[in-house]
This record gives sequence, C-alpha cells and structure tokens, in this order.
Amino acid sequence: EELNGVGNLMDFLDEPFPDVGTYEDFHTIDWLREKSRDTDRHRKITSKSKESIWEFIKSLLDAWSGWLVMLLIGLLSGTLAGVIDLAVDWMTDLKEGVCLSALWYSHEQCCWTSNETTFADRDKCPQWQKWAELMTGYTEGAGVYLLNYFLYVLWALFFSFLAVSLVRVFAPYACGSGIPEIKTILSGFIIRGYLGKWTLLIKTVTLVLAVSSGLSLGKEGPLVHVACCCGNLFCSLFSKYSKNEGKRREVLSAAAAAGVSVAFGAPIGGVLFSLEEVSYYFPLKTLWRSFFAALVAAFTLRSINPFGNNRLVLFYVEYHTPWYMAELVPFILLGVFGGLWGTLFIRCNIAWCRRRKTTRLGKYPVLEVIAVTGITAVLAFPNPYTRRSTSELISELFNDCGALESSQLCDYINNPNMSRSVDDIPDRPAGPGVYSALWQLTLALVFKIVITIFTFGMKIPSGLFIPSMAVGAIAGRIVGIAVEQMAYHHHDWIIFKNWCRPGADCVTPGLYAMVGAAACLGGVTRMTVSLVVIMFELTGGLEYIVPLMAAAVTSKWVADAFGKEGIYEAHIQLNGYPYLDQDEFTHRTLATDVMRPRRNEPPLAVLTQDSTTVEDVETLIKDTDYNGFPVVVSHESERLIGFVQRRDLILNIKNARQKQDGVVSNSVVYFTEDAPQIPASNPQPLKLRRILNLSPFTVTDHTPMETVVDIFRKLGLRQCLVTRSGNSCGCYKVVAEQHIEVNKGVCYFVDMFIISSVSEN
Repeated sequence: EELNGVGNLMDFLDEPFPDVGTYEDFHTIDWLREKSRDTDRHRKITSKSKESIWEFIKSLLDAWSGWLVMLLIGLLSGTLAGVIDLAVDWMTDLKEGVCLSALWYSHEQCCWTSNETTFADRDKCPQWQKWAELMTGYTEGAGVYLLNYFLYVLWALFFSFLAVSLVRVFAPYACGSGIPEIKTILSGFIIRGYLGKWTLLIKTVTLVLAVSSGLSLGKEGPLVHVACCCGNLFCSLFSKYSKNEGKRREVLSAAAAAGVSVAFGAPIGGVLFSLEEVSYYFPLKTLWRSFFAALVAAFTLRSINPFGNNRLVLFYVEYHTPWYMAELVPFILLGVFGGLWGTLFIRCNIAWCRRRKTTRLGKYPVLEVIAVTGITAVLAFPNPYTRRSTSELISELFNDCGALESSQLCDYINNPNMSRSVDDIPDRPAGPGVYSALWQLTLALVFKIVITIFTFGMKIPSGLFIPSMAVGAIAGRIVGIAVEQMAYHHHDWIIFKNWCRPGADCVTPGLYAMVGAAACLGGVTRMTVSLVVIMFELTGGLEYIVPLMAAAVTSKWVADAFGKEGIYEAHIQLNGYPYLDQDEFTHRTLATDVMRPRRNEPPLAVLTQDSTTVEDVETLIKDTDYNGFPVVVSHESERLIGFVQRRDLILNIKNARQKQDGVVSNSVVYFTEDAPQIPASNPQPLKLRRILNLSPFTVTDHTPMETVVDIFRKLGLRQCLVTRSGNSCGCYKVVAEQHIEVNKGVCYFVDMFIISSVSEN
C-alpha cells in the first residue's frame, strides 16, 4: 500500500490516467504529498534495482539525473548570458555609431583591431564612425551634435517599442524582473507558462532590446528568470522532476543560483542569493547542486569571455591603498543613504505600480514604455555619465585613478616634481575636470533616482540590481572625492592626522563608490550576506569586506526601521501572490477563532465514506468552489477518515463514466476497503479509496495560531483540518504573510488572489 494513498489512484484501470494528482493553475502545491510521492518512487526504484543489471543501471541513471540537469542548466544559462552580454554591448553602441570594418563589432572591439589608434584617443579610430559623421562627413558642429542626438533617441525608441511589442504579443510573462514571481513559485505556487519555452525565448531577446534602449534597468534580475526557464525546460526531460512539483522546485532553486552566477560572475554569491533571498525550501542536497550549477554556468561564461578582459567579473578593480578605521564613518553614512534610498524607492515605485494597476494607465503599456524611453533618452544624451550604459558608468566610478587614466574623474593637478611609482600616486588637488564631473554626476544621481522609480515594473524585462548600484556608486564617488579633498587640504585635522600624511595616497574614491553601490542595493533588496559576497566577487575587492559589511548592515537597519519589506516582497504583496513570509506571527488567537465554519454559518460540507452517490458528489462540486473535502464516517458521527482533492474527484468521476461500465448518477461512491452492502438491483458502485489522503494534517481546535502558522511554514502544507475529539469541525489555509484566509463552510481553501486577469474566489 502506498503512503498517503498516493500512487496508482485508480482501481478500475491498469495505469493512472494523466493529470490525477496534479495541480490547477494559480493553486498551491502540497509539499507533504510531493515528498511522499518521491519517497514511494525512490523505494520502488531501490527494490527493483536488485532484480536485474538493467534495473540497477536505471537506478544509477535516476540518481545521476539531478547532476545531469544541473550540468545542462549551467551550460545553457552561461551560453545565453554570454550571448546577451555581447548583443547588449553591440546594440548599445549602435545607438551612437557603427563599425565600418565589421558591422557586428561594438565600439571597443572595432578599435581593438585598428592600428591607427593612439593611447590618448584610444576610443577614436577611423573604422568607427558616428552616425552624423557617416551621413554628413563632418565630425563637429551643432548640426552634427543634433543629428547624433536625434538618432540616439530614435534608436532607443525603436529598441523599446520592439521589446514591449514582442512581450505583449508572444509572452506577457516575460516582463518585469521575474524575481517576485520566482520567489512565489519556489514557495509552492503554480503559475503555468511563467517558466515556459516562449517566455525563455522572448525574455532573452527583449532583455537585450530593453537594456540596449538605455532605460534605467539592468539584466541581472531577468537573468535569474531566464536561468529558471532553462531549469524548467530540462525538468520536462526527466519524469523524476516533471511529475513532482516539489522536486522541480529544488532544481529551480539551483537554477536561480546559476542565474546570479552568470549575471555578476559570482558563483558563490549566486548560491547564497538563492539561499537567502529566493528559495523557500533549500535542503543540503540542493546546496551542493546549486554550487555545481553555478560553477558550470560561470565556467561557460568565462569560456565565451564576453567582456574581453579574460575575467569572469564585470567590474574588476585593483586598489593600491588599504582602508582606515576613520573611514568607517563615511562608509556608515553611505549605508544610511542606501537605507533611505531603498525606502524611498520602494514606497514611490509601489505607489506608481498601484496607480498603474488601478487607473487607465495600465491599459496602455506600449505607450507608457515609449513615453518613459523618450524622456530617458532626451535627458540622458547631454550628460556623458547617463548617455553611456549603466554598467560602463559603474565600472568607471569603481576605478582607481592611475597615471594612465584619461577620465574626467581623474583630472587632478599633478606635482611636476613627483617621482613615485605608477601604482602609488599621492592624493592631489582636484582639477577643473573633477569639479565638472562632480556637477554632471550630481545631475546624473537625481536623474537616476527619479527615472528608475517609473521604469521598474513596466511591461518589459527590467532588473533592479544595476540601477540601484549606479545610484549608490554615484553617491559614493561624490562622497569619496569630498573626503579625498578634505584629507589633502586639511591633513592636519585630528581625524586625518594619525593616518594621512602629506604626500601619501590616503583615500580611494572608487572604494567609496563600491561601498555606496552595496548600500543602495541592500536598501532596496534587504540582502546582507549574499550582497557582500556578490560585491567582493564582482570587483575582486576581497580586502574591503569589512566596509561592505558595515554599509550593508547599516543600510538594512535603516531601511527596516521604515518597513520590513524589500522590493520583491512589496511586489509580491502588490500582485496578490500567496507567499508566507518567515516573520514572527504575533496575534494571540487559537485555531477555533480562525477556522470555518463559524457560528451562524452553513455546516461543514463533507463526503461520507460509503453513502454518497456520484450525483451528490457532482452537486457538491457544482455548488461549492472548495478545492477539497473531508471524508467522514457519516453525517451523524462526523469522525474524520481522510481528505480528497476536488480536482482528483472530478477527473476520476469523468474517467469512470467513460471507461467503467455501470457507473451512473446514483452509483454509490465509497472510500472504504470493502464495498458497502447494497441490493443487487442497484448500479455498480465506484471505489475511490486510492485518491483518499488517509493522513491529512490535523490540529485540535485549541492549537495556538502561532503554532499553526509555524507548521505551515516548515512543512509546506496546502491545507489543515481542525478537529475536536476526533470529529472534523473546520479547516483553514495560510495564504499570505501574517494573514489567515479561511474557506467558506468546508475544508477547502479558496485562493483569494487576482493574478493578471484570472480571479479565484
């Protein structure tokens, strides 16, 4: 006999028919049932493996299928990430000009191959021409500037229009970041099509278009969605995962780790991100497999080498100065700024998204994307720091100013008598280029803060990691330059006296940019451990873990003071997804206070074990919208026998009417081992014991609610029955964070959410 009655599910057929034991769209899975199924499947394979060599080989293949899936996920997600990176570089540069020697080369690649590039003008080469130069033959002048400006805006509008059109027509689920939905799916919710093949294809293509359009968004969050789509694709190849929603979610957790691994070049950070931020159920076995998937994905990306620097990381930096204890003060202030920015962003973005959902604005997604892109492109082009891609901006802000740097940010006044090594340049007074850059960065900071609020949540793929890091990096670089100049001009102040001598290289502004980026990303997402690991993997700055930790913790404390929710939890709540958070349940209530039915409500709708007819069951299903029913001995005793799912009842009765002779409306349905005593003139009864869950989870009516909520969290229950003296008296289902939603009348737990246009009562 199978555990929980899960197994063949039909007495009158040789094999179970499709869809029995599965879940409908926008419903929650039963983790206990899925675990029980997998235990039964594994027990069968183990016992069969002793029968023959072939069965033993099959058992080995089954054991290794998990590692094979991880290998495939790593290879595909790494390849897709590499292709996306290369395509984004090319299409971002396409807005400004074209490479005449090879159309598919980006600006950087075009000038690599040129023999006519000088070191001072390393970004200029005859093979690369801006659009105005190509059309008019002139390189300077107001007309040339305006023509380049116009074409920049035109390309941006074209890319974003193409992205939103593809999403709207082919894959509506390809929009947004995807992480809120991934979190919800990993907690046990079913959203069919969200991880499908079309979503994978369209998200990959439109992600390139959206990032290339110059909008204030990143590709990191959507890459997690892309990797999970890869995971879901490979799950369908193995029945071990395709037929078990619980096992499938273990694979998706590992796929999320691979997604972050290729997004940032941070395999360890990816595993920690999946553990800390995304996954709901994360056993040790999944940790190992996540590590392997992240490793393979990172190795694949490194083989493709999309950044052309033979490094896996996006913003590799080399600082030549250690940090000093006194610098913890500005680092902590950056943490405070990150927490305040995170709070401001979450509140403003959620208010705007709510307005989009509840007003006519939501009916015109294409128009909204076009409008935001137009405003972004028009305001971004005049400022060199907003015109370039956000990744390039962050990379420049992180960089230390060496002797060979030609950036405006490195326009310091040099001492002609200086005879130091290249790596040890002392602090110098800022030149006019630095002050000009500071004004441009301040304008860029205001622009990024405002425009990101309106960009995140539009109907195109949009990640939040890079825009948040850009805001923090700009603020950090400004603070870093300010501290550097204070240390230079006032080195006799008590705070600088002990560690900053005249002529020494004391302050590294790029480090402040890195700390600011971590602080702002932490303020928005509320990540801590994984954030610090991602940041030091991203930059190679292992020595600067303490400043990063100080900023991340401060950022989280400040942001949590204004609200516990990160941006992803806020969007989960906004969309009405069922997600039970891990926070404390503080209400002092008992199970009897929450269960249904209550007094003055209709009695509990139940099935009896051997006296209900097929017609009675069909009427009950028609008249109610509960997803399952308790089975009791009789209406008089109401002693609980088990629980049966609505979907399984419908499928079994429909199949029995088609394939089993003699089953009619007045046939008796029985859930007992032996058929009830009925007259010979009566029609053939229908036995449904195999679909009965004989061990539904029950609590007594005096169980404290904090215990019940804890049980739901830790066991992943789909429903729970409330009994008094062994009799079924009610039931409920935990639906959302610190919220108990109870069914009307009987033990089925109605999902009270609206998702897209699908509503369930």
